[in-house]
This record gives sequence, structure tokens and C-alpha cells, in this order.
Amino acid sequence: MTQDHPAVRTPVILGIDDLRALPRATRIARTSREGVELLLEHRDRFVDELWLDHDLGGDDSILPVVTVMEEAAFHGRPFRIGTVFVHSANPIGAETVARSLTRWNYRVRRATA
Repeated sequence: MTQDHPAVRTPVILGIDDLRALPRATRIARTSREGVELLLEHRDRFVDELWLDHDLGGDDSILPVVTVMEEAAFHGRPFRIGTVFVHSANPIGAETVARSLTRWNYRVRRATA
């Protein structure tokens, strides 16, 4: 590659959801544990979109992922994410996630997936 012809970058779209297909996502995690691993894999890369579902089946939720994102921001090194989309059918859980991440200056939008 030369600087005259830079490579076209494929957007990085990550999804953490136990059920939805999320057709635009380039990678999907189905549990909070997989979600944390996926996020950490992209620690030093720009993520264009991160799609989060609050309820991940059984007793699992997105909160461990949110905690990792909050701790990163607290330590002055937030994840580089264009927009976080919260698409949960749980309105109270979705609002909790949106409020928590907005407090740390992540750009958050409520959405339907």
C-alpha cells in the first residue's frame, strides 16, 4: 500500500447479545464472559459500533462488560468506540447501561436491533 492509495477500512461492529443475529456485526459474543474477551481483543483498535443487549440469558447480563468499560475510562484509557447502541428489550436495564456509559463519555444511543 502506498500513502496515495490507502486501504479502505472495514468497519468494526461488535455485538454482545444472546439471541439476536445482528447482521451488521463483524463479531458477536453470546455471553458476558465472551463479551469481555471480545472487547479486550479490540482493546487497541477503534470499534465503530458496539451493540449491547442487557439480558444475556439466565442470570447473565451485560453488566460485566459495562464494568470493564467503566474501569477503562476511570483509569484514563477508555475504549475507542464510535457509538454504543443499547438494544435491550429490558427498558430499565437498557437505561442503566446507557446512563452508566454516558457518565464516562461514551457516545450511547438507544436502538432496536
